Amino acid sequence: MSRIGKKPVELPKGVSASVSGQTVEVKGPKGSRSFTATDDVTLALDGNAITVTPRGSSKRARAQWGMTRTMVANLATGVSEGFKKELEIQGVGYRAAMQGNVLKLSLGYSHEVNFEVPAGVTVTTPKQTEIVVEGIDQQVVGQVASNIREWRAPEPYKGKGIRYKGEFIFRKEGKKK
Repeated sequence: MSRIGKKPVELPKGVSASVSGQTVEVKGPKGSRSFTATDDVTLALDGNAITVTPRGSSKRARAQWGMTRTMVANLATGVSEGFKKELEIQGVGYRAAMQGNVLKLSLGYSHEVNFEVPAGVTVTTPKQTEIVVEGIDQQVVGQVASNIREWRAPEPYKGKGIRYKGEFIFRKEGKKK
């Protein structure tokens, strides 16, 4: 039995949902999103909560049960609060700045890196060494943050690079004489 799947998804204040067949559409103050579940689960709207139940006892149906419930919960969270990833830049001369819809990164290369921000995501730079990625879709926010981090992942000797806020970088000892 899925411990996650058993719990109904409570909709926060200001969020409305509609279920039609296998599709859930959620509307809130930040926007609207929809998700289409597989045929292995049944979706039902009970007042202010959405419940997910498996259609059988197969391994796939039980796996889809918890995953579908989490996807619906992420829809509700996204349209009410949104998702946020914070990145830190460490290194001498490394900095970031927003210019319109383009994130300009100086990361020690011979050129500046121009990162085009996709639609549905907001990127801000409160400081030159901080990047905040926000949006209503958790997958897109995480992917954009990962793509930015790829430009200069933190290295283990000096710790220079782009890292998630609070991320621990395992440090290595350098050469010995």
